Amino acid sequence: MATITVESLCKRFGDVVAVDGVGFEIGRGEMFGLLGPNGAGKTTTIGILCGLVRPDSGTVCLDGKSDPMRPDVRASLGVVPQSLALYDELTAQENLEFFGRINGLAGRRLRDRVAACLDLAGLMQRRKDRVATFSGGMKRRLNLVCSLLHEPAILLLDEPTVGVDPQSRNLIFDTIEKLRSDGRTILYTTHYMEEAERLCDRVAILDHGKMLVLDTVANLIAKHGGASHIEIGLDEAPQDPAGLTAKLGAGELGIEGNMIRFQTMEPAQALATLNQCGVRYKTLKVDTANLEDVFLNLTGRRLRD
Repeated sequence: MATITVESLCKRFGDVVAVDGVGFEIGRGEMFGLLGPNGAGKTTTIGILCGLVRPDSGTVCLDGKSDPMRPDVRASLGVVPQSLALYDELTAQENLEFFGRINGLAGRRLRDRVAACLDLAGLMQRRKDRVATFSGGMKRRLNLVCSLLHEPAILLLDEPTVGVDPQSRNLIFDTIEKLRSDGRTILYTTHYMEEAERLCDRVAILDHGKMLVLDTVANLIAKHGGASHIEIGLDEAPQDPAGLTAKLGAGELGIEGNMIRFQTMEPAQALATLNQCGVRYKTLKVDTANLEDVFLNLTGRRLRD
């Protein structure tokens, strides 16, 4: 059963079409990546999903309820904005208590949820310190758990790891993966393709307000990632480069001394062929296609500001 359903979503700001016919479904317990260059329509789509922006046309259904501008519909959401939504002059505990009360928590329930969230963020020992004294990674972790106080069924995470240290990043990943295993539905936006490749079950790529593709990460790489790049250092230069090229099925074999380079859609088969030909190599480097290749192949390499 889908917990997020978006159909034919459109939004225009003057002459700019920010979202143009976007539609997708996200199932319960699914981690769904929403990717795109700057200005692709991601932020507007998230704004519509959390009830901050009214679409010109199209529908949104969250956990079986329509119109996220209604407070009872938004109650099922936990939103982690890209810009930190914290009060620097309050302590970590006071920030959580504040956001908990906004979400209707009080008494023992509030105390229990604040303690659980502090523990999840690894901030129990710093709970009485002002947020102004926190590192960027600590703030990001607190920013994340502020969205979890009311135990929402759906999480909208907008670039939750911007500018964090590796340790905080891994803790955030572990937290997100646990939330998914607990059955949360998660929509995740990021400019870090390796994050989406690691975390997301499916990915949609937007550009100029339109959805270009939507599929599993593996299928997107297979369809749009392009060839793998292989670089091999040999014991000695190949004696029959033309014959080797033909057997590999490579369009062009680059040879510099004892080094050969080529591209192939079947890297495993190419390496097996080299072994069958008796080619012996000292070094081997294989760069296989990844989600970043897919992203650049579909959206282009021109800078977006």
